[in-house]
This record gives sequence, C-alpha cells and structure tokens, in this order.
Amino acid sequence: MVRRFLQILLSCLVIVGYPAFALADEAGSAALTPLNLTGHWVGYLAIAIFAFAYVLAMLEEVTELRKSKPMVLAASLIWAFISVIYVADGMSALSGQAFRTALEGFAELFLFIMVSMAYLNAMEDRGIFENLRIWLLSKSFSYRQLFWITGWMSFFLSSVCNNLTTALLMGAVVLAMGKSNKRFVSIACVNIVVATNAGGSFSPFGDITTLLVWQKGVVPFGSFYSLLVPAMVNFALPAALMHFWVPKEQPAAAIEEPQMKRGGITMIVLFLLTIITAVCFENFLHLPPAAGMLMGLTYLKFFSYYLQKTPGQTALLNADDIDMPPDLIKKQDFDVFEKVAHLEWDTLLFFYGVMMSVAGLSFIGYLGFASNFLYDQIDPTVANILVGIFSAFIDNGTIMYAVLTMHPDISQGQWLLVTLTAGVGGSLLAIGSAAGVGLMGQAKGLYTFSSHLKWMPVILVGYFGSIGIHFLLNQRFF
Repeated sequence: MVRRFLQILLSCLVIVGYPAFALADEAGSAALTPLNLTGHWVGYLAIAIFAFAYVLAMLEEVTELRKSKPMVLAASLIWAFISVIYVADGMSALSGQAFRTALEGFAELFLFIMVSMAYLNAMEDRGIFENLRIWLLSKSFSYRQLFWITGWMSFFLSSVCNNLTTALLMGAVVLAMGKSNKRFVSIACVNIVVATNAGGSFSPFGDITTLLVWQKGVVPFGSFYSLLVPAMVNFALPAALMHFWVPKEQPAAAIEEPQMKRGGITMIVLFLLTIITAVCFENFLHLPPAAGMLMGLTYLKFFSYYLQKTPGQTALLNADDIDMPPDLIKKQDFDVFEKVAHLEWDTLLFFYGVMMSVAGLSFIGYLGFASNFLYDQIDPTVANILVGIFSAFIDNGTIMYAVLTMHPDISQGQWLLVTLTAGVGGSLLAIGSAAGVGLMGQAKGLYTFSSHLKWMPVILVGYFGSIGIHFLLNQRFF
C-alpha cells in the first residue's frame, strides 16, 4: 500500500516537471547509451534546483523577481552538473548532442512566438485593439450582454492571439464598463479566463500547448479543429451557469473618439497571410512552421519600409483631418525592429529555462518509471485527465512539454484529449494560466485567487463536459 502511494506520488512529480528525454541522434554519431543518474547525487541535486527555481517563478508577484532569472539559472546549472559526469566518463559528445537537440526544439518555438508577438505589438501600435475596446464601450450594452460579448470575443480572439493579450484586452473593457459594480468585474474576469484558455485549445496558434503539439507532429494541423465544439462547451457551460449571478443593470456608456493609425487593417491581413504561410510550409513543404513565420515577418518588414517612405496620417477616422495642410502631414513613424525589441523577453527566456531544465532532468533518466505508470498501468484517459488537473497548478506549457518528451504510445484521439485538458485545465485556478495571472495584476482587489476559486465547481462542469463531447464527436480518432 505504501509502495503504491509512493509510486503515484513520484509519477505526479514526474509529470509536472521531470519527464525523460528521448534522445534523437539522427546522424547516428553517438552509439553510447545515456547514463541512468536517477539515483546519483546529480539527479537529486537537479530535481532540487528545478523545484526551487520553479517555486521562485511562481512567486514572481510576491518577490518581484522576474520569472526568467531563476529558470535560466536552473537550466544552466542542471546541464553543467550533467556534463561534469559525462566528461569524467569520456561521454561528453553524448551530453552535448542531447543539449543541442533540446535547444533546436526551443529555437523553433522561440522563432515562431517571436514573429507572433511582433505582429501583435505592431497591431497594438496601430490602435486596433484600442478601437475594439472603444467600440464596445460606445454601444451601451448591459452587464449580461457584455458578459457574453467579452466571453465569445475572448474565445475567438485567443485562437489567433496569445491568451494573455486577449485576456488583458477584454479585461480593460470589463474594468471600464464595470467601475461601479465590483461583482460584475469579478465574475466577468473569471469568464474571460475560461474563454481565452478554451479558445486557445482548438487552434495550433492559440496557446503554447497546441503549438508544442503541432510542432512535434503528433497531431496534424486540420485535426486540431475537431476540438472546436468541445472547447465551446468548456466555455459555454460555466458561462451559462454564471449568467444568473451577473447583474442585470446597464452601465453608462463611455464616449471616446476612435483613433487608428495608417496601415492597421493591412497588418491584420498580413498576419493572416503569415499564418497561412506557416501552415503551407508545414503541410506541403514539410518544413518547420517557424520557417513560414519568419517568411511572414518579412511581409511586415517590407510594409514597415513602405510606411516609413510614404507620407501618412496618424488617424484617418476624423474627416476634418483629411484636409490638413501638407506641412502638418508627417511621415508614418513605424519600425518593425522596435516591435521586436519590445517582445515579452521575460516570458521567452522563462520558456527556455523550463524546456532546457526539463530536457536535462529527462536526460538523467526518469522516462521509464513515469511513462510506464501513467500510460501503461493506468488508463490513458485517466492519465490525460490528470494532466489537465495538474496544469491548474503548474504552467500548462511545462505540462505539455513533459508529456511530449515522454512520447507515450497513444492514439491520436488521446493526443487530442491531452491537448484539450492541458489547455483548459489551467482555468480551474487563477494561477493556472497566464491569462489568470495577468488579470489578477490588472484588476487588483476585484479579481483575486479566492474570487476565482469559488467558481471552480462550475468550471469543472465545463472541464468534464468538454471531455465527454470530445469522446462523443471524435470517436474516429481513437
């Protein structure tokens, strides 16, 4: 009984951060077998380093220490200690190849996210998101209407934008409309977090989890959209139950003059074209999606050159401005490299630290135990549901990378299931996703950990409802 308990406990620890790394040496240069260091002092020390660094990252709001700092240091120390052992045994080529293989995976992810963030920053600079917010504020919607509008908009926007950007945009609308009604702001923020996480789970571009799965190649691009209906259920069920607690009043409409800089609509079109390019590179040319995204970045770069070389106006929505004297018309001030410089570098480096740390811990030798228990000794469906629950406590990108690293022999239906559960499981707690953490900072005192926690039973209804719908509609994948 005690042994069984310890087995389950250790498997839980492994799935949240210590999966093994399947070394892929395509060139066949390394004929040696990796050392099993699970019982070695290096293995224990690496686990302690990773755990301590991850705790510091989770406490970022308290310590005010950027989460990337402890994670990058942890990755460096883990691989340094591993290399000490392999160099001493004359196997340095093997550890070096393992590090480069892991680094290649991160590089593809980094380049993909870099281009996406550059486009989002550019569109924000053009005032696209601000115009959306002003439009919603000008329509005099009731609280209940705004609850559903911001929810569905969050759902669909997060399928192409990252969930943090979407949550902050919709959160700004909710805060502006619900200044005098704290109850509305609290429940609307919960709804936005659930919607953004659900919306990102059915699109390869919507969340770090789906992006990792797509880049790994275990689920084809088109198959992700079979999760659309389960994802809609995941959002709609909790929203329908929370609807009755949303105030019926109508807030006062705010009147602001919309301002959009020149080129905003064109950038939206170029971003969609970039996504299409990435899909074509992967599906037809069998090149990494990051290669297509980098080609798409050149679309934005050439367009920025056009804006810099041609005269334009900052805003084109005010008819009186069109007849401005020529000496008042300025060249459009836009630099694509400035948008790249303002990326979320802390987030990108955090993912480097996580992925390289997990790869190092995996290379030490935890694959056999974790994979055997989670996907052989218990049912894969139960294992994948547990993965989703774990993602409420640990970053879902880390969870998904752990599962992909173990690479269990499961059907495509089960891969889709774990993609869904890891994506939406973060909605169970406010700290389970970037959207929740971001909104807690934006709506301090109105949306908190405890205010989200009281709706967890309702969110669980949507969680298990989406799983049931997936099995009902996607039987062909199992």
